[in-house]
Amino acid sequence: MPEYLAPGVFVEEVSFRSKSIEGVSTTTTGFVGPTRYGPLDLEPEIITSLVEFERTYGGREKLGYANAGEVDNYMWHAVRAFFEEGGKRLYVSRVFTPQDETDPWSGHARGGLPGSPSPLAVFARFPGAFGDARVTFTFKMGQSVLVADGSEPGVRSLVSRDVVWIRPSTAGGGSPGAAEGYYLALWDAVNDTWAFSSNGDDLATADVQLAQLTPGAYEMRIVTVTVTVTPLTGSTVPFTSPELPLDPDHERAGSPDGLFDYFSEEPASLSRASTLPIVFREDDVAGFDTGVEVLNAFFNAAPGTGSPATGLQAALEDNDSAPAERSVSIVLSDGDDGNRPQADEYAGVTTPSDRKTGLVAFEDLEDISIVAAPGSTFGYKEADYGPTARTIVRALIRHAERMKYRIAVIDCGDDQTISEVRAMRAQLDSTYGALYYPWIRVLDPLTQREIHVPPSGFVAGIYARNDVNRAVYKAPANEVVNLALGFERFLNKSQQEVLNPEGINCFRYFEGRGMRLWGARTISSDPEWKYVNLRRYFAYVERSIDKGTQWAVFEPNGEKLWANVRRTIEDFLLNEWQNGALLGEKPDKAFFVKCDRSTMSQNDLDNGRLICLVGLAPLKPAEFVIFRIGQWTADRKV
Repeated sequence: MPEYLAPGVFVEEVSFRSKSIEGVSTTTTGFVGPTRYGPLDLEPEIITSLVEFERTYGGREKLGYANAGEVDNYMWHAVRAFFEEGGKRLYVSRVFTPQDETDPWSGHARGGLPGSPSPLAVFARFPGAFGDARVTFTFKMGQSVLVADGSEPGVRSLVSRDVVWIRPSTAGGGSPGAAEGYYLALWDAVNDTWAFSSNGDDLATADVQLAQLTPGAYEMRIVTVTVTVTPLTGSTVPFTSPELPLDPDHERAGSPDGLFDYFSEEPASLSRASTLPIVFREDDVAGFDTGVEVLNAFFNAAPGTGSPATGLQAALEDNDSAPAERSVSIVLSDGDDGNRPQADEYAGVTTPSDRKTGLVAFEDLEDISIVAAPGSTFGYKEADYGPTARTIVRALIRHAERMKYRIAVIDCGDDQTISEVRAMRAQLDSTYGALYYPWIRVLDPLTQREIHVPPSGFVAGIYARNDVNRAVYKAPANEVVNLALGFERFLNKSQQEVLNPEGINCFRYFEGRGMRLWGARTISSDPEWKYVNLRRYFAYVERSIDKGTQWAVFEPNGEKLWANVRRTIEDFLLNEWQNGALLGEKPDKAFFVKCDRSTMSQNDLDNGRLICLVGLAPLKPAEFVIFRIGQWTADRKV
């Protein structure tokens, strides 16, 4: 209760409305599997288009496994299908199995500046053949920052530990000044001035003091570098960094770090960690103390080859030269796609540094409602890979069951016969999974040939399209498959009569109606949870109520709280009934909500439990539409 200690008028805000429950999203999807590139143990970021996927996880090219040969990029095809069929939001968890488990950099493309050993090594940030790239370091001289500050020399826009080039102001005229060269700018806080060192960062050994530089007689230009990374394969847009300072300990606050910090093993943000394509390993750059040393390493890697000199240093000092002439390029090579990922990689782990991989990475993402592992069942019939595929399918189902509000979309194996897919289905039983058959034939934009790809990407997109255009309570079936040119096997009605009762959802071709998804059953033996839309609608209701009633935790557990909880849930379910989601001509026939002493014992109250009983009458799909037609005489009355 508020305290009223002095006379006066007190105006207070109160609420006369019950709390509201907002329906949660049911279309956000999570795909787990191998890609050409991208992070392995970072928190997945939401993807809203195929272009965004390619920017982080590489292009459409095939994957080349050391132990399994070349395989179609099923993840790319699944992502493409997901967005083409109507998907909106997607998370991807990449899995990778290195050829050398003992080498943390196995599979990473690598290169370095010329020299033996290389004075500077560069690695692709993530493993994969897509990491093979050309890395171009383009150096730039800024405008002169040396100005007159009254009768004394001064500088503008100079930051401590910038690398600067000092020379006589008339290039090429007269003899070089004593101060000409490349220096590390150091702020002398004691004497309130600048000093410049060519051989370290100790003020005591500085070569030049600001007072020695006469404005007009000298110019001082800041040297920066831009890094461009162009993949050697694929059509991904090259990455280009901002202008970066060269010094490893640069102190420019509020702008990009130094070159090594920007591309360090542990970047400053999650966004950088997932998008920066290269990395300088900490041990490899430990020998560079100043930006002048870094610049000299590049000068030595691209020396002059004639008279006058034509190397990097000469091109950089000729400020009118083209940018390409002030560049040094190196090639990263020998990246590889490792071995084909196994079940452990799909299941995922929490690393000692609290990073998560595989399906474990999805556990902290509450908005995911659909999970799939596109391509994991390729080779399901093979003796050496079949057990792995079956284990991955079970891991996917266990994940959905553990997370409660998700459904696992399961691919059948490639090129399976009806008897083989029935045998696969016979090993599964869960209300949180749905199996789809057969694989779908599409045109591969890479080879311009028709190939077969797993159905999960199409199904997840159809789920999303169904939820947006209709509602989650409508069965995601009798929907057109937009990208399909055909199917691995064309099924007729008699064949589906065998598969459908066992919970195997089929794709069918109907003349005049195109390629359609023609099934909406789960792989559950429990008839109460036979349909996909029923499982997904209850997940939607349960999660919406879960999120919308968090305010009730730690409230006084009495009649007032119970009434508020009842009103909150009843208002939500009434809206669902009005939208046509529940069966019944009146609300009291469509649902009930009980939260009173009849649902809680004294023991429950003593142990801090509030128990609310909610019952729904959900709509089930008209899977069999039956018209009974008979003869009728014209003079007979109804």
